[in-house]
Amino acid sequence: MPLLNLVIYPDEPLQRVARPITVFGPELERLAQNMLETMHAHDGVGLAGPQVGISKRIIVLQEPDKEPKCLINPEILEEDGKEIGEEGCLSLPQIFGEVERARRIAVRAYDTMGRILEFESKGFEARIIQHETDHLNGIVFVDHLDILTRQTKLQELEQIRAQILAGNVGR
Repeated sequence: MPLLNLVIYPDEPLQRVARPITVFGPELERLAQNMLETMHAHDGVGLAGPQVGISKRIIVLQEPDKEPKCLINPEILEEDGKEIGEEGCLSLPQIFGEVERARRIAVRAYDTMGRILEFESKGFEARIIQHETDHLNGIVFVDHLDILTRQTKLQELEQIRAQILAGNVGR
């Protein structure tokens, strides 16, 4: 299966709310597998539909040494505790920042066949889910940074985008 192309911020559909998924089944499972392969090829731990140009509410994730997960139409029902951690993003290559997230979350989502999933997540996995769910709502991690830090990070990204477009840096 060919890898999907990554969308680089601020390109569409990264800045708009993704549409809910209503059709489940083998085609959605293939999309999830393709997204996982794309994520792995770029050394990521999470990937959302908008990051590959699909404005639909699908995320895939995989913590190191854990099983991959696919969440369709994920909702964060509860948040508990706060912690600050460094985040990066495949759609903002080579950009990193300290982001505050909930330490523990309760999640409701569906699998690719339409079965409901309800679970609690904590630590790194909870951070990944929150980051990817933000993508479904048109939010990128730099939106959580203070204005001066955000401006600096976006200026860095513009330089990296220019290099990518010139073919001097791999995506």
